[in-house]
Amino acid sequence: MSLTPISGRSTDELRRKVTTASLRELKLRHEPITCLTAYDYATARLVDEAGIEMILVGDSLAQAMLGHENTLSVTMDEMLHHVKAVRRGVKNALLLADMPYGSYQVDPNDALRNATRFVKEGGAEVVKIEGGEKRVDLIRRIIDAEIPVAGHIGLTPQSVNVMGGYKVQGKDLSGIEQLMHDAVALDRAGVACLYLEGIPREVAAMITAEVGTSTIGIGAGPECDGQVLVFHDILNLTFGPPAKFVRRYGDGAAVITNAVGAFRADVKSQQYPADEESYHLPRDTKAGLETVLARKRAMRR
Repeated sequence: MSLTPISGRSTDELRRKVTTASLRELKLRHEPITCLTAYDYATARLVDEAGIEMILVGDSLAQAMLGHENTLSVTMDEMLHHVKAVRRGVKNALLLADMPYGSYQVDPNDALRNATRFVKEGGAEVVKIEGGEKRVDLIRRIIDAEIPVAGHIGLTPQSVNVMGGYKVQGKDLSGIEQLMHDAVALDRAGVACLYLEGIPREVAAMITAEVGTSTIGIGAGPECDGQVLVFHDILNLTFGPPAKFVRRYGDGAAVITNAVGAFRADVKSQQYPADEESYHLPRDTKAGLETVLARKRAMRR
């Protein structure tokens, strides 16, 4: 299948490549930043050509692509496989890769090696790490190795077992204070951007005003510098009720179901393929073949 007719690359060439510096420029201009997940070449290319500034290969691929119940099961090798595919489809967006559970929590040396693999082998431009103040030393070490890092605080899915489920964070004064400490610590460490997930709108607004880095919200209200959603969520390609913050922008499930059903019906009724969808022999070859077949039939008599 060729993707070229969908939108081509001519307008792409006119767009400016998004970098980590671009994110700060967008924040200073108060221009909202858009971010979507992508896990394969085709999706990445379409999202990139639509003008989205940031593409995240999230560990959410564990659920969206691999059918796991949470993000904890996805491996480093699986993440790297998808990052490579997405890299081939991205031209202008800033490409971020999620550090999966277990790739940075155990050993700082392993964490640095894994972050380096995402950049060197996968072509990622930023790696994302969950956690606040407790991750500062590790994040500084990775940044010192010339690898930009995105922070992620609030509802951190890799901490689902500690949190006792996917719960909104920062709902009381002590929680708010901790989130502010986390945000400021990561900002001072030099993160390229800061993802805020599952926190009250008012708290996200305070963090966004406090830090110099760009904040990217998911379930954190409109005051963030940018917003991110999972590609499969906005197109109804998930098998369950959406989170409160998810807005559907299309019904991909219905499109796919209808297309697959129509294909099956056409094959069963022998309506597909039609003659115009079939290849034919050249006239001379067809005539020669008919002569050969006629001789074989004659010899059998």
